[in-house]
Amino acid sequence: MNDYTLYAGKPEFNRKFQICQDALEWSEQFNTFEESWQANERGDWMLWLLGKLSGEPESDSRKKLVLAACQCARLRLPHIKEGELRPLKAIETAEAWARGEGGITLEDVRHAAAYSAADDADAAAAAAAAAAAAAYSAAAYSAYSAAAADDADSARKKVLKECADIVRRYYPQPPILEG
Repeated sequence: MNDYTLYAGKPEFNRKFQICQDALEWSEQFNTFEESWQANERGDWMLWLLGKLSGEPESDSRKKLVLAACQCARLRLPHIKEGELRPLKAIETAEAWARGEGGITLEDVRHAAAYSAADDADAAAAAAAAAAAAAYSAAAYSAYSAAAADDADSARKKVLKECADIVRRYYPQPPILEG
């Protein structure tokens, strides 16, 4: 029985964290949560779980997660129209907040993200806003959405794997599952 199966058998854990059935079924091929973490090629799943477990958006425990999410959001930047700098500015502001640079507050991050999204419904802007405010899966999801919009399943999988690799650079060990 693996770690996911243990938690999958606890309805209170699933209600609290709303773990998706696809992730639970995929994880059944592994003996431990550590094995599944290392093999995972779904950065969106990883960021989602970390977001659920890493504390309140304003907390210091979220800062590493914001940095990982911003790196995932940067994967989308090459698809932004030339000369459009607002998504990059939003990501850079979130990164500065997470690093404690320049007196940037979470409110500054929210303003940068809102400005970025004001005239541009681009997924990277949404990703930056999500990384700043909620600091979890939306960044990876935006990269996923960009690839899916191009109707390229292999591109989608590649982006999700790149996000998973980014997440593992920040979190080489899986989070402790509690519930």
